[in-house]
Amino acid sequence: MESRQFSAERAELQVRNIGGIDETAVTLEHGVTALTGRNATNRTSLLQAIMAALGSDNVSIKRDADEAHVELQFGDETYSRTLRRRNGSIVSDGTPFLEDPELGDLFAFLLEMNEARQAVARGDDLHELVMRPVDTDAIQAEISELQSTKRDIDAELDDLDGLKRRLPGLEEKRTKLQSQIDDQRAELEEKREALEEFDADVEESREEQSELDAKLQELRETESALEDVRFDMDTERDSLEALRADRDEVSEERSELPTAPDDEIQELDKQIQRLRGQSETIDSVVSELQSLIQFNEEMLEGGRNEFQSALQPESNGSVTDQLVETDTTVCWTCGSEVETGQIEDTLDRLRELRSSKLSTRNELTSEIDDLQSKKRSLEGTQKKKQRLDRRLDEIEDEIRRREHTVEDLETREDELIDELAELETEVDELETEEYSEVLDRHKEANQLEFEVQRLEKELSSVEDEIRSVEDRLAERDELETRREEIQEELEELRTRIERIEQQMVDEFNEHMDAVLGELAYENIDRIWIERTEREVREGRRKVTKSHFDLHIIRSAADGRTYEDTVDHLSESEREVTGLIFALAGYLAHDVYETLPFILLDSLEAIDSERIAKLIDYMTDYADYLVVALLPEDAAAVDDRYARVTDI
Repeated sequence: MESRQFSAERAELQVRNIGGIDETAVTLEHGVTALTGRNATNRTSLLQAIMAALGSDNVSIKRDADEAHVELQFGDETYSRTLRRRNGSIVSDGTPFLEDPELGDLFAFLLEMNEARQAVARGDDLHELVMRPVDTDAIQAEISELQSTKRDIDAELDDLDGLKRRLPGLEEKRTKLQSQIDDQRAELEEKREALEEFDADVEESREEQSELDAKLQELRETESALEDVRFDMDTERDSLEALRADRDEVSEERSELPTAPDDEIQELDKQIQRLRGQSETIDSVVSELQSLIQFNEEMLEGGRNEFQSALQPESNGSVTDQLVETDTTVCWTCGSEVETGQIEDTLDRLRELRSSKLSTRNELTSEIDDLQSKKRSLEGTQKKKQRLDRRLDEIEDEIRRREHTVEDLETREDELIDELAELETEVDELETEEYSEVLDRHKEANQLEFEVQRLEKELSSVEDEIRSVEDRLAERDELETRREEIQEELEELRTRIERIEQQMVDEFNEHMDAVLGELAYENIDRIWIERTEREVREGRRKVTKSHFDLHIIRSAADGRTYEDTVDHLSESEREVTGLIFALAGYLAHDVYETLPFILLDSLEAIDSERIAKLIDYMTDYADYLVVALLPEDAAAVDDRYARVTDI
């Protein structure tokens, strides 16, 4: 995505039917905006509305509505989306802030079920999550294309080196030809002067000489035509030899390509479509689970008071108060009184099912990516075969055309040889003893003139070749510059993945050290990520892949240090670690260049003082930090930050 400039001081948000919100309008100030209120006051719903306007699909429509709408006015731009229920899932249209929300969902929209936070808490594969937005197949395809272009340029440069080595020989040949032409012309001039003297002595026989001169001229022209034909034949045969060599090279390249039958590509298409269908089905199930979980969470937290009142009309006080004071509640599906723990256990199982479905979907996505990569490779092979086949056809056509031309020239050569023999016989018949010396001199002069013409033609060909070589050599600087650019692009592509991995590790380690210093957790010396290499099996082969190892270093009472696991972190420590991991991803992927928002929710596991310090720390890295807080947590946050209390 292109980086964007953000100059607005505030953002205006209008919401209808998102989560538990009927309709509301909120102003989000530049910097920190704290959404303050008790549970079931639609703070999470407002965060979902912001996510919807920014492009995320991880939002829910109000349960009693079929359509929701959100609009975000940001500076001079307005972004809006409409969401509708359709066939058990939610579809949307409009103009969101982001075209692709993946980076936002992973590293900026840090609600309770955010994958980055959950990955740390569950001990999932952190490297896979960080690198998921990076299209490694596309990078590899780009590397292959650049390598092919570089090979072509290298071949051109090799050709130029060969031409450069030929140039001195061509220049030497040109000089030699020019010298030969000068000598031949001088000799021809002498012959012509001698002929003029002989012609003066045989003035009375001018008529006979004129006929002889005509025959000699015709003889000279025929010899010249024959030489032209032979020169053209040599040229055509050289071209044929080069074309046949080119044909052999292309044929060899064609034969080395692996077979890629159409039915294999069609089978891959079927597999991809089948897996996509499974993925879409899982997405639909996940969406339903999300809506079900959110609804039950809101009910459990005391929402839907009108339903609770209908189910328990004689109770005194608010439902929220009853939930706080007792461990039971009225089931909103059957009306009986049940322990809240039972409902929470059911919710946990639903959350586990959702996580399992998401994991399955990720596996399907990975499998689809592998199949698409294989399909692209097969299609690339097919296209290359087609290109080589077309090239072979073109070469064959050119070979046939030139072979036909050679046959015509050979026929013409035979005709000229016959004509030449007849002319020589006629000239011999016109020769007499009286003019024998004159005729010999005429023949010599004609032969010299023919030789001069031949040398001049050869010189012209050499000069054309020299000009062609010099023109080609003039392209060297441009080719070398392009080759250097391609080499730089290749190095950038080859190291892009490694740079992102290393930057992620550096960002996490730096910010985790700083935050731990600020929050002062007892007996935690350090939490850090180490980038390692592991050998894993892919199909039948083993490959080396990067991995992120999360290390937790604690101090014992006697001062010794030891390494702990994520399972032994307190809930507060896990939440902070997950948030910093997400922040590292936000920075490593340069998300701030395209998305100036970070959203925070479900911070109750962290104490108020530490929440305030964490907000102070994170506000330096996002233009807009929107945080859902309980009133007691908001009280610890700096008064200069904007508050929203009525949603």
